[in-house]
Amino acid sequence: MTEGEAADTPAPLAAKADGLPARPGVYMFKDKRGKVIYVGKAKSLRERVRSYVRGGDGRYQVRFLMDRAADVETLVTASETEALILENNLIKQYKPRYNVNLKDDKSYVSVKVTTKDAWPRILVTRKIKEDGNTYLGPFASAAGVRETVEVMRKIFPLRTCSDAVFRNRSRPCIEYQIKRCMAPCVLDVSREDYNVHLRGAIQLLEGKTALLAEDLTRQMKEASEQERFEEAAKLRDRLAAVAKIAEKQKVVSHGGGDRDIFGYHRDAGHVEVQVLLVRSGKLVGNHTYHFDDHDFPAEELLSSLITSFYDGQKFVPAEVLLPQAVEGMDALAAYLRRKKGSKVQVMAPERGEKRRLVEMAMENARHSFEERYDETARRLKMLSELQSKLHLASMPKRMECFDISHVQGDAVVASMVVFDEGLPDRNGYRRYKLNGVQRNDDFAAMKQILSRRLKRGADEGGLPDLIIVDGGKGQLAMAVEALHELEIEGVELAALAKERVKGDSRAAEIERVGERVFRPGRANAVALRQNSSALLLLQQLRDEAHRVAITFHRSTRSKARIRSTLDSVDGVGPTKRKALLSHFGSVKAIAKASVEELQEVKGISRDLAERILEHLAS
Repeated sequence: MTEGEAADTPAPLAAKADGLPARPGVYMFKDKRGKVIYVGKAKSLRERVRSYVRGGDGRYQVRFLMDRAADVETLVTASETEALILENNLIKQYKPRYNVNLKDDKSYVSVKVTTKDAWPRILVTRKIKEDGNTYLGPFASAAGVRETVEVMRKIFPLRTCSDAVFRNRSRPCIEYQIKRCMAPCVLDVSREDYNVHLRGAIQLLEGKTALLAEDLTRQMKEASEQERFEEAAKLRDRLAAVAKIAEKQKVVSHGGGDRDIFGYHRDAGHVEVQVLLVRSGKLVGNHTYHFDDHDFPAEELLSSLITSFYDGQKFVPAEVLLPQAVEGMDALAAYLRRKKGSKVQVMAPERGEKRRLVEMAMENARHSFEERYDETARRLKMLSELQSKLHLASMPKRMECFDISHVQGDAVVASMVVFDEGLPDRNGYRRYKLNGVQRNDDFAAMKQILSRRLKRGADEGGLPDLIIVDGGKGQLAMAVEALHELEIEGVELAALAKERVKGDSRAAEIERVGERVFRPGRANAVALRQNSSALLLLQQLRDEAHRVAITFHRSTRSKARIRSTLDSVDGVGPTKRKALLSHFGSVKAIAKASVEELQEVKGISRDLAERILEHLAS
């Protein structure tokens, strides 16, 4: 098979897959230029490569990969363990685009104590210099260190200002007012007292909470015995704060031992991986990794990640805990056992203490993701991606989505939801009742609502950057007509069509087509990756519009039923209808009431009560 043949037609690639041996080994997909774009390992080369080239895998990234794959090369190995080692070596050699590229999130943080200063302060830093100061660390978790430093500053009133500010102060700052600094810049502070606080802060940062608690307890008792009760109360509060920190440093594994626990979180096209390091039963640190989500299964992701994680001279523990089973766990254990020189277990616990540790790693991965991609950055990234993918003229800061709701043409209503810079703006939501639309004519309904909205926007100002309609090309065409008829320019349009199934569901083979985005002037849908942030944002808009429309539709139908039931009774108007419903709660309860009970409602005579019951009974 030549590269040209593979690029022109998938048939030779499929035929090559059928001819592969059902043995362990490594496969490499190459593009038409012969460049390796993905490396994988398999227990059975034939089954794994077949699953890719035959198109049975519906994942977007796999389809994207196979669109670019022109050839596949395989290397048979004697065992799964050898395949795992070979895969790792080939990934390092070729650096394929679609493989996990494992990098540490950033350099580890340290804590700097400016001991060369007369009044030292404590800082978090990533750079260690030979400057005469004291450095603690490095620490694996930047978030954990910063949290500890923040607590430390509440407990020990040390200076936090820069040298320039410190030298130029003329009176105590707000830190002194809130009792977080002793104000040595302007007040006569005992250097011995200051150093006591400094030693306590260092003990806290070094994790020596038991020793620190012992010192604070001793100082508190001495102050109490000498009737320095205010000072004793302060020491008591510091002791309580230290106890909270100590809780976070407690033993996480009562059986002791060394373990690495893997957890991950996938969201908006990204994967965040957290590895918790437990040594002698204590949580001593963690490693965090992040990379783009290529939408491959979690078991493939974890398997490749573990091999890369333990590459080089990294310490290998006795146990490796995973959130789920992966193919070739025995091979992974054998690989790690070879590196360690002693027994290593690789497992995916389902219950008990070990499962609790895995869940802790998963939760930490989620928190790490949220810290890394704070809400504002994520929103801007989503909007930027949406602009790029849909080829919009500008970033769509204000987006409006429209949806129609009815039951077989009855009680047709519509909703408009607004997202401002990626967040719902509920004050801008609108609900519409449609007039003069034929039953089940969603196209006409969509055009009427858009025309009303756009006309008001043109008259009053405040048109959106992007309008999204729930539906396909037909609804999009109505939106285009509405814009043209009103001669409005500068408003972008898109339609989001729901997922559908092609073919007969009773047949052996069906094709599931994912959600599609249509734009004016394009015959085909815009391709958005399944887990992309752009598609997720559009789905969130559409789902919110659908929720509002459904809720309004149900409310409208319910009110219509009530009005048609009670308003047709001669003598019952809006005021009496409201009084009846307020008293009984529902039409059903009214129908079950007696004449005397109905007469208890203001304005309801005996004659009217009898007419109401007679009407409801008919």
